[in-house]
Amino acid sequence: MTYDLIIIGAGPAGCGATIYSARKQLKTLLITPSFGGQSDVSSEIYNWIGTKAISGTNLARSMEEHVRSYVGEYLTIVTKESATKLSKNEDGTFSLSTDKNIYMSRSILITAGSGRRKLSIPGADTFENKGIVYCASCDGPLFSGQDVAVIGGGNAGFETAMQLLAYCKHVTLLNRSASFKADAVTIKHVASNPHMTILAEVEPIAIIGEKFVTGLTYKSTKTGEETTIPVTGIFVEIGQIPNSAFVDGFVNLDKYKRIIVDHRTQRTSINGIWAAGDITDGLYHQNNISVGDAIKAIENIYLYIKAGG
Repeated sequence: MTYDLIIIGAGPAGCGATIYSARKQLKTLLITPSFGGQSDVSSEIYNWIGTKAISGTNLARSMEEHVRSYVGEYLTIVTKESATKLSKNEDGTFSLSTDKNIYMSRSILITAGSGRRKLSIPGADTFENKGIVYCASCDGPLFSGQDVAVIGGGNAGFETAMQLLAYCKHVTLLNRSASFKADAVTIKHVASNPHMTILAEVEPIAIIGEKFVTGLTYKSTKTGEETTIPVTGIFVEIGQIPNSAFVDGFVNLDKYKRIIVDHRTQRTSINGIWAAGDITDGLYHQNNISVGDAIKAIENIYLYIKAGG
């Protein structure tokens, strides 16, 4: 069978796209290892439109229930499969290989997301989601009035610190090198806050705690001196790894392996393939933005299919 559209991934972008595609009565196949994406690891999310607060687990469950309510003539869902290769056929259709099967479609929407680059130091695994978090917008309010740390000296790290300064007692940012990758104006703005400490040429070496994080130990890369600071939250901003290996060399990627898209339509470099969400080179990566971009893609895909694409 050849579908009108295959959607790869079921985070917020993939779920939003699937609902819109099914409502537009496009023959749609959703392929995903699981539902929820990165949101599933957030203990509490405060910026999902329409809810004051919702856990990542409950958000994933509600998205899955919403999507599954459309299963039928226009929607098929395949779970526990991961995309391994995407190719174009001579007749203009596409073949998607997974770790279990091969599927055919007239168009493709890639919403496979990305994975957070994680710490690999003692305590990192133990305190995952027990003080170690990855989203200031989602989890920052949980640490109101507390001392927290941010690891990472790029724009993401400083922007996270900026958000946390609105409600945390004190924020300490740690950077491995002497220089920062963040914009100079952002660094200056954050550094001027009296509740902010910025440490350069240091690397985290251990996370301390009992049931939850209570401290962070770091080492000077110049002197080797070790210091432990009391914190209850550690926000990790050391980059993301896009789940784009299966299209590397097929569609155009940027230097970070994110899919390059036309941000008016979400089209990729290959006609008939679109992408949305964290896997793209979009400037901002948030749940609500991902959904909006995915729906934008569906609107364009619908016109493409109806025009005979």
